[in-house]
Amino acid sequence: MAHIDYFFTVISPFSYLAGTRLEEIAARHGAGITYKPVDVMALFARTGGVPPFERPEGRQAYRLQEIRRQAAKRGMPITLKPRHFPTNAAPAAYAIIAAQQAGGGDLGGLVHGLMRACWAEEKDVAEDAVIRDCLAAAGFDSALADKGLLAGAETYAKNLEEAAARGVFGAPFYITDGDERFWGQDRLEDLDLHLAGEL
Repeated sequence: MAHIDYFFTVISPFSYLAGTRLEEIAARHGAGITYKPVDVMALFARTGGVPPFERPEGRQAYRLQEIRRQAAKRGMPITLKPRHFPTNAAPAAYAIIAAQQAGGGDLGGLVHGLMRACWAEEKDVAEDAVIRDCLAAAGFDSALADKGLLAGAETYAKNLEEAAARGVFGAPFYITDGDERFWGQDRLEDLDLHLAGEL
C-alpha cells in the first residue's frame, strides 16, 4: 500500500488551504497517511527559511494576496491576519500526536478542525478549550489534550529532526514511499498524478 508522510503545522495558512484534498487523494489510491506536525519556525531556521513577519515587505504583501486568492479559489473562509497568529502550535501538535496514537477518531478531521479554528474562526489553537473542542468534534476523547504530553513533546522534536533530514523546508510538505517530495497545497494535483503512476 502506498504511504504519504505529511509534514505540517496547524498555524500554516497553506496547510489549512489544502482542505481535505490530501485525505481524498489518499483514499482514491488506497494510501496511508502519517501526520507529522512540526515546529515550522524552527524548521525555517534549520533550512534557510525566514518566518513570515521577518520577510521583506513585498514578500509579506504577496503572501497575503496569495492566501486570499487560494482561499477564494477553494471557496474556503479565511482571516488574512488572525488574532492568534503566530501562536504556540505545540499543544495542538501534542494532541494530534496523541490522537494518532490512540486511534478511534477522524484524524484528518482533527487536523483540519484545528487549522480552521486558527484561520477561519479566530480561535487560539494553543488553548486547551479549543483543542478539547476539536478533539471531541473529530470523535476523540477530549482528555487526549492532557495525555501523553511528554511523548508528544518527544515526537514533535523527532518530527523536526526527521523533516530537516529528509529535505522538508516548509508546510505543507508531502513525501511518498519513493522519496518523491511535494511542497505546498498547490502541488497536491502532482501528488495525485504521481500516485496514479502518471507523473
